[in-house]
Amino acid sequence: MAIQRNQYAEVPDDSRITAAVATFIEEVTFQQIPTEAVRIGKRCLLDGLGLFVAGSDHETARIVAAMAMEQGGAGDALLLGQGAQRVPLPLAARVLGTAGHAHDWDDSQVSKDPDHVYGLLTHPTIPPLSAALATAQKLAPVSGQDLFLAFMTGFEVECKISEWMFSQHYKRGFHSSATVGTFGAFAAAAKLLDLKGDKLLNGLGLAASFASGIRCNFGTMTKPLHVGRAAENGVTAALLAAKGFTADKSALDGPWGFFAVQGGGVTVAKMEAEGFGAPWSIVDPGVSIKPYPCGVLTHPTIDLMLKLVIENNIKPEEVETVTIFAGSNILNPIRYPIATNHLEAKFSLQAVLSMIVLNRKAGKIEFEDGFVQSEQMQSMQSRMKTSFDPAIEALGFDKMRSRIVISKKDGTLVEGNADVRYRGGPENPLTDEEVTAKVRNCCEGVLSAHEIERLIAVGSSVLELDDASEIARTLQSR
Repeated sequence: MAIQRNQYAEVPDDSRITAAVATFIEEVTFQQIPTEAVRIGKRCLLDGLGLFVAGSDHETARIVAAMAMEQGGAGDALLLGQGAQRVPLPLAARVLGTAGHAHDWDDSQVSKDPDHVYGLLTHPTIPPLSAALATAQKLAPVSGQDLFLAFMTGFEVECKISEWMFSQHYKRGFHSSATVGTFGAFAAAAKLLDLKGDKLLNGLGLAASFASGIRCNFGTMTKPLHVGRAAENGVTAALLAAKGFTADKSALDGPWGFFAVQGGGVTVAKMEAEGFGAPWSIVDPGVSIKPYPCGVLTHPTIDLMLKLVIENNIKPEEVETVTIFAGSNILNPIRYPIATNHLEAKFSLQAVLSMIVLNRKAGKIEFEDGFVQSEQMQSMQSRMKTSFDPAIEALGFDKMRSRIVISKKDGTLVEGNADVRYRGGPENPLTDEEVTAKVRNCCEGVLSAHEIERLIAVGSSVLELDDASEIARTLQSR
């Protein structure tokens, strides 16, 4: 395959990725989804529902919901967290997406490509699930099976685009869940709207121009809004295309297409070896369901610290200093030395490890401002520092490696290495029971115990639902 080179990118001069995406969206059927992909997809969907509830009373979701009510308009879909209030479809999708990413607890795509630093890979569930759930309400009744097909279609499109793109995309500062998530949301909405042919191509062109989000906003309220906007923009692209709005019909391809402009190009060998649904990315390489509500890059280090603290019965008052050694793949994005609020804490090794020392857990409560800003948290964070480790860097980014050295006040050292397949990933997944327990944890304090169990039951039986709008109704607190 010939490669066209310019000052910006390397792209195949006969690339037809846009057409391949459109064909997949139009032709894929539920029967083509492998049994294992259905099994994992249902887990991701249930996890996503819990995250919608967890984020529904988060400040970011409350603000965008208030703005949606002020804007008003057609009552297409329920406004998350606002009872029976209904708003236009794009606004409903915006609030769902923002809430779903508010706690940074949503699942992460996995790759076997050693060039793919983990941050490049998208959070694949929330953009297409937000778009599908909102669109299904506008078109009601939509069966649960059709909603699930739309969700899985968007999930696959999002992951393949992310997998094929050069890692320059993330290294340049783009947030993949915002940019690539837009295509996942579009694919889900387009599938439910039954777009075909040129309308799909035009919608992809619109999505390519809408895709945006930069990493400087990590640790702020804007990061979850990135995903909310991805859901909103994907839905908007589908609605405009349905009405005949035009765009470039090969907007993923060529020297000025999405891959070239935002990612520097595509990995031709992977494109030639893979296709949409061949294999399904949710199965191979897989997806990680997060045990902790923070950046996945911190998770192996959190597990290591928990192991060291428990096995050595380390008490907070015994800790003199903690040094965390890691490579640039972790230290660059996990960038806050001392977190001053819950948003910064999600991108601070000092903060998440302080939680473990103090409470031996890092869950929803530990990531609230009251805990992060407490005197004990601020003091413990000040005793910790990070250090770049050339030896860890040289091992590459196929694993999220780190090393911890705890210096106790009695002069003893406690050390350990995180060089394992992380908990929650495909090789060490959460059990079904752990996923359900996470959903309960997400919903606690927002839904009643009865409502939580109802949500779990409805989400688990998604394929049997006659009207997928029932899912949206179970998300709303009474």
